[in-house]
Amino acid sequence: MKTLLLIIVLIVLFIFLQSMSQKTQPVKDNTTDESVNAKKIKTYNESDYATAIMAGGCFWCVESDFEKIPDVIDVISGYSGGTTDNPRYEDAHNFGHKEVVKIVYDPLKTEYADLVYHLLRHIDPTDDGGSFYDRGGQYTSTIYYANDEEKISAETIISEIDNSGRFDKPIVTSVELRQEFYEAEDFHQNYAEKNKGRYEAYRNGSGRDPFLEDHWTSKELKEFTKPQEDSREAVNEAEEKDLKESLSDLSYNVTQYAATEAPFSSPLNDEKRDGIYVDIVSGKPLFSSKDKYDSGSGWPAFYRPIEESFVEESVDMKIGVPRTEVKSADGSHLGHVFEDGPEDEGGQRFCINGAALRFVLKEDLKEEGYGEYLNLFE
Repeated sequence: MKTLLLIIVLIVLFIFLQSMSQKTQPVKDNTTDESVNAKKIKTYNESDYATAIMAGGCFWCVESDFEKIPDVIDVISGYSGGTTDNPRYEDAHNFGHKEVVKIVYDPLKTEYADLVYHLLRHIDPTDDGGSFYDRGGQYTSTIYYANDEEKISAETIISEIDNSGRFDKPIVTSVELRQEFYEAEDFHQNYAEKNKGRYEAYRNGSGRDPFLEDHWTSKELKEFTKPQEDSREAVNEAEEKDLKESLSDLSYNVTQYAATEAPFSSPLNDEKRDGIYVDIVSGKPLFSSKDKYDSGSGWPAFYRPIEESFVEESVDMKIGVPRTEVKSADGSHLGHVFEDGPEDEGGQRFCINGAALRFVLKEDLKEEGYGEYLNLFE
């Protein structure tokens, strides 16, 4: 009799452990509020926003991580990348689909690059066999792009982190053309919210959080989970409104929130005429065309500013390794300076967002109040 009871206990224990390691449909807790268990009711028009598709292992975890970004409108768990239409959970794992999330976001408040950084900081991007204790191709990480701009952005960020020495192994997160997204079953949506106890046990047991804490600081892990602070000094609401109305959305986000424009997107990258480049916000002179060169990076590059006092430099740890941020003396974010410039010109490369600059032709310098800089072209 004791032997029989022992066998029964072992069978029950085995079934319990299997349920924790495989994401089968959870048994509903009768004490849970039905309104919480119900699928999120969409109160927005998706066509009014941008969307991104990303894979980072268990979609319960990836969905929960992206929902912590305040300006993300919605995050939906689903499947993508496989060979069958309208897959269900079992089909997705049998026909090459990955567990993914679709992120609905406002591109005026959240950049695609921010989503890429956030994903890479909340997964193990060096795991080519799955994700923590979820094994198999359906759990490997992928950033799906919809256009060349997104592709370049994702590849650039991966290269930056890879070259930083952050990880002992190379990043294997793939960057692939976006494919059809299929929404997952209702019980997979908002899983972390609907099944808090089960979710916490699953996440902690997987080893995900200890891995993240070993490789990123608390500040880095939370960077996008709260509204970014205005990078300028305190500005009253009237000035803020006037500034926002006077700039394009891109120039505003670059200069005030340290956003980065897509490489090769600015017409100033190819500008070759004589003139000076001024702060698009304040109009203060910054760089001369005499010190501009083609670095091949996709952003306007300069050997030096017109005067060192016209710009300010500070340490930027956004990608986990120190970079030197460049601002105008008036506080506008401009870009970064690197030590890979031509040695015969001092070795520096001021890599500047074209959206932070306005170009003034040599012929217009006097008329626009910059006559004192005509001597740069004598």
